[in-house]
Amino acid sequence: MRDAVKKGNREKRTMDVSCSENGRKANVSKKDDDGSFPVKVQGAGVEPFELQVHGFWLVQDAIMTVLGREEVAPRTSIALALSGVTLDPMSELQDVKGFKAGVTLRLVEEPYSPRSAQAHLARVQEMLKAARPQDALMEGRSPAVLNTLTQTHEAPPTLHSKNRRANSKTEQSAEAPPPPAYILPGVSELPPLTTLLPTNTPSEAPSYLLDLSLSCWNPPPGFRKLQGDFLYISVHTLEGKQCDITSCPRGFYLNRSTLDVFDPRPAQSTPVCHCLTDLLSHISPQFKHNLGALRHRPSLPVEETLSTPYRTLSWLGVSSLHSHKSSFSCRLGLDQDLNAQAPDWNKELQAARDLPQRSLEERLQRDRALLQVNSAFVWAVAQAAEKVIDGFVDPINGSHEDPAFLCGGVFMSMPTHREEWLGGERGHRAAQRLELRCVQAYSDLSGDLQNLHTIPTALADYRGVRLSAQGLAPGLQGPEQAEVPNGLLYGFSAGPLENPSRRKLLELLAQAAKALSLQRHAVLGPSGHQLPLFTSVDAQGILGADGRYYLLDVYRTMPADANFQVEDGEEGKETEHKEGSFPRCHPHVLCRLRPELVKAFIQHKHAQFTQRVKAYMEENGGVEECMTSGDSRNIDAVRKACKDVGSVSDIIFEMRFNPNIFSPGVQFPSSESDAVELQKRLLKEAASFIINDQIPAFMNDCIHGTDIPMDGASLRQALHHKGINLRYLGQLILSIRQSDLKHQLRHITRLAFAEIVVRCAQRFFSGYIQGVETSNLSAAASHFLCCLLVPHFSSASNGEESKKRSRRRGRGGGGAADSTTWTALSGNELWSQICQDAQETYRVKEGLGSNVDHLVEQYGLQKMSLLREMCLKTGIQLRLREYILDNRNKAPISPDDVLNILPVVKHITMTTTDATRMFKMAQNSLQKGLLEQAYEQLKETAYLFGRICDDLHPEACQCLSLLAKVAYVQGHPAEARSVQLRVVVISERVLGFDHPNTIQEYVLLSVYLFAGGETALAQRCLYRAKVLLLTVHGGDHPYTAVIDASLGLVLQGEKSLQYLQSALKLNSSFRGDMDLTTALIHHMLAQRLCLTGDYRGGMNHEKEAYSIFQNKCGEDHPQTKCSSDFLRNITQQAVRVERSIRQGGVELSETPPEGLVPSQDTTLEQLALVNGILKTSYSTKMMEFKEKLKERKAAEEAEKMKLENSESTNENEASELPTNSGEVTEEATSNGEQKQEATDGNAEGQPVETDTSEKPDHSNMNGQIESHLHNGNCASKMECEEEEHQSNITNGVPIASQSKSSSIMISVSEAQSESAVVNGNGCVVNEGKQAETE
Repeated sequence: MRDAVKKGNREKRTMDVSCSENGRKANVSKKDDDGSFPVKVQGAGVEPFELQVHGFWLVQDAIMTVLGREEVAPRTSIALALSGVTLDPMSELQDVKGFKAGVTLRLVEEPYSPRSAQAHLARVQEMLKAARPQDALMEGRSPAVLNTLTQTHEAPPTLHSKNRRANSKTEQSAEAPPPPAYILPGVSELPPLTTLLPTNTPSEAPSYLLDLSLSCWNPPPGFRKLQGDFLYISVHTLEGKQCDITSCPRGFYLNRSTLDVFDPRPAQSTPVCHCLTDLLSHISPQFKHNLGALRHRPSLPVEETLSTPYRTLSWLGVSSLHSHKSSFSCRLGLDQDLNAQAPDWNKELQAARDLPQRSLEERLQRDRALLQVNSAFVWAVAQAAEKVIDGFVDPINGSHEDPAFLCGGVFMSMPTHREEWLGGERGHRAAQRLELRCVQAYSDLSGDLQNLHTIPTALADYRGVRLSAQGLAPGLQGPEQAEVPNGLLYGFSAGPLENPSRRKLLELLAQAAKALSLQRHAVLGPSGHQLPLFTSVDAQGILGADGRYYLLDVYRTMPADANFQVEDGEEGKETEHKEGSFPRCHPHVLCRLRPELVKAFIQHKHAQFTQRVKAYMEENGGVEECMTSGDSRNIDAVRKACKDVGSVSDIIFEMRFNPNIFSPGVQFPSSESDAVELQKRLLKEAASFIINDQIPAFMNDCIHGTDIPMDGASLRQALHHKGINLRYLGQLILSIRQSDLKHQLRHITRLAFAEIVVRCAQRFFSGYIQGVETSNLSAAASHFLCCLLVPHFSSASNGEESKKRSRRRGRGGGGAADSTTWTALSGNELWSQICQDAQETYRVKEGLGSNVDHLVEQYGLQKMSLLREMCLKTGIQLRLREYILDNRNKAPISPDDVLNILPVVKHITMTTTDATRMFKMAQNSLQKGLLEQAYEQLKETAYLFGRICDDLHPEACQCLSLLAKVAYVQGHPAEARSVQLRVVVISERVLGFDHPNTIQEYVLLSVYLFAGGETALAQRCLYRAKVLLLTVHGGDHPYTAVIDASLGLVLQGEKSLQYLQSALKLNSSFRGDMDLTTALIHHMLAQRLCLTGDYRGGMNHEKEAYSIFQNKCGEDHPQTKCSSDFLRNITQQAVRVERSIRQGGVELSETPPEGLVPSQDTTLEQLALVNGILKTSYSTKMMEFKEKLKERKAAEEAEKMKLENSESTNENEASELPTNSGEVTEEATSNGEQKQEATDGNAEGQPVETDTSEKPDHSNMNGQIESHLHNGNCASKMECEEEEHQSNITNGVPIASQSKSSSIMISVSEAQSESAVVNGNGCVVNEGKQAETE
């Protein structure tokens, strides 16, 4: 599998280097002076072709790239030769003598080995297998659905020609489908589930062979082995001919064997072909014809053909009844033989970690190797979990209490003996989860700390059992070395020891403790001696037989959560505490703080420290005097501040945490009493920080649109980003309930209740499903889901049919031992258990009600959303069909609807160091307004991600999405469209076809499609986004307003008004009536009402918009003025219409005046604003303008004189670009500079800026209004005069109202979310600060 991944990478790498369409440039290779260049490849019966290679490639890399070419497939076992000399696979191309651009490399066929012959057969069957959209679903993986939308459209997804797109505009607009009834605003019925995934059967792929399998004469007898026979293959051609083929070192040939007679001699006049398909083409003309058609078929995008690093589960699937047929690989015996040798996962991972990192190229290869090894390990864990729980693997220790298994090189442990002090089953699961989290923390350390190793670790939840999966630990350093007894160098039971190896390990642990903010401390050892530690007492440091230092048992590395640590004196009071009080008990004792919380808390304490130092200095004579007087007052201020905030050092700010505080059974020496008390104080402050700071900050982010969770996964991610553990879900609900904004946060309350119910139900399901016979698994799973979703459900009330069917199916597992206790579970009993668990874990006393219908009625929770969350949590895959969950007379989910139960694997993620660093640089450039620089950095980041993970990575998806936004901002909608098409496919495959990120990417794609004139496809994308959101969460969500507003802009007529009114209602509900986004939607509605001739209605909406702008921005703000002018135009038109009606005079034209009709550019700007995309070139022009001002700073006086002489000319030019003054004035004001200097700078820069602008368009005005709105200030007097001057110039021109409405839109976008411009970073906000630093 890893070979296939590697092959795909090389093919992708070639595409990345040579493809300019995606905006990728080989910047990295240029830095290393290893530019790409072409070579010619020929030989081995392959048509000559040209190949782009890099000098830094190994010959093996070039071979893998060649093997991935369509012309070469399915050939394997080939080498490259230059001038008759076969090249060493491990040498670099640039080191090969005579290698240069344009050389001809020849393909050389190499002899097969038994294993390479099997690999060739696997490659042949992989090529002949027809890929279908349902394949991913049948394997439980999330499919890519975008192609099904683009295939139904006349504009193909590979359309990049501007002329072609322009020609198809009218056709697409004519084809634009109306929105389906189930996504119209106000419809209560959910969209059909069958609309989520493609159900149409694709056209049958051509057959190539009737059968290809191992011959009955296998294995070859001894005398034939000595003559080179590897295996015999039986072939049944489409012509009906049956024959046997021999595999040997030279290739494949026909033998004379039949079903009854074994005759291995070569058949008469048969060739020996190195490639099996060549021989099959010689035998079967139909195979040759169909193979030719296969080679010329349209190729899928690379993102759809490569396998994802990790499996993304799909909770829906299609039945495999009509298409379940064993592939050639099963009948060729490839699955068993190729994977017979289990890899040593720890050895492979550590070898990848030890790869050199001296150059960028080496670091990229290392990151890719790490990702490949970890990906293969995770896939092996999933396969091993299924085999272990399904009973195909015997325990290696023979123990039934704590069985351990070894499968596929993965060590699986399933301890049934739980430590009671941990909290039983739940405590053990928490320990497994924390072990994985802390292994991730140590794996992320960089530099010399990479010499501190951890073992590959993952968790697999399958059929209710949680398995700990690890690579095999290396043996300990031999006991014959006296200085290293048993290899244990560090730990609570290691004892006193002193040797170089231990000193090296302690040095690494000290550095790691500093990086993780852990405090060095001492505890009392088993014999009463003081034992210095850098970790928790459980951790052990060993020196492996491979000479590497390993750290094990790190699950208590992070500090304890004091909110759930009830000390002895407080235990009696705990039961008296009311809801929302802390500390409190928890079902297990392993409540630890998240790393994100520790980081945020340290930043919080540092802010306090800075304030305290400043306050103490001001008390002692002022900050400047204390810093310059040379006395000790500044040192005293630092010491006092350190003591106040709890710094572990009294001379510098340093926050460290003791992980053993609040750990049961750990004793500290008396000398550590002060430090222990300080640590308890810090941990209690950190716990209070969660309640008093982080939860309110999370609520504030949800109010202002920074975080918009749509399902349980996005809610968990947003909470974890703030460092909030999910055990605080009950506290989150309580905080929202006590808030004045609980109505605006009702979607968060809904998600929190759903997450509580699903997590409690999952815990019950784990014990419930473990005791079920294999033959009853589907019936038990469907019964559980019915009990969860149907009130008062029970097997007695719904008949015993499902039980009978499950027994009939499980013929082998039935009989007296067949346990059906699972049928006794009822809906009432399950809900009672859920409520009890919610009370114990989350302190949710009220709110869940007596059944799920209470949540539906009280909080608007959807049963379908609950079903989806439950399936994703437990790995259940359901049949794609409609489910009527409100039917109490019949079970809505039958056993036949449960297609599969898949293992849910939790694993660590490998860092992409250079790509991530470059991505952060690009984000910083956006914050500073350097769009061009950010654009180049994003292209380079995309190239790096492509080199490491073939873009199939969540962070790569985020990078490409941001690249598409920036390209669109810079006026390249075709490039944005091309990139965004890939983004949607990547999001569907890596995150999930119905993941919240996929929904947002579909909406962004619709913007770029609409900008290119592909209206029908843009509408289809918006329809799909709305269907997914309605299924995942429901219509009552803030993002529904974004989709509805986009639909209102893309559609025409009554439907447009209907969606805009829905968007206005939702936005007013979630953001408030006085929100600037609400004002934008009022303005858009006013424009659309004018199109229908309802000027009075448009006037009312524009009045609302004007009122909001006046209230938020002030009377003199340009925003308010533009709205006022637009309102005046509407009013005048309404008066003319009324006067014409009253006078009965000549009828007015049905089309409104041109000034009230939004143009295509206006609609595109509104779309960009609604979706948080910056649509002006303000930032780029602003930065260029500043650079030009710097260059002319030295000649300021001379320029002043020059401008005075040409005053009349400048007055004319000012009429074209009157906003530069505003821009620079805004910059100067925000930086605290003098206004006169900015005005002079503007006078210098005006002629230069005028040359760069071809038309007196609205973009400059938009940019100016952005700056006012972002910096929260009103226009200065001079700026107001400039705006009035511009307004006077544009009065009387019909397009004036249009430009003003465009200005309104831009400024509202900037105000609606300071960080909504691109990727959540305010590009324009910080421009003034950037100018100041420069």
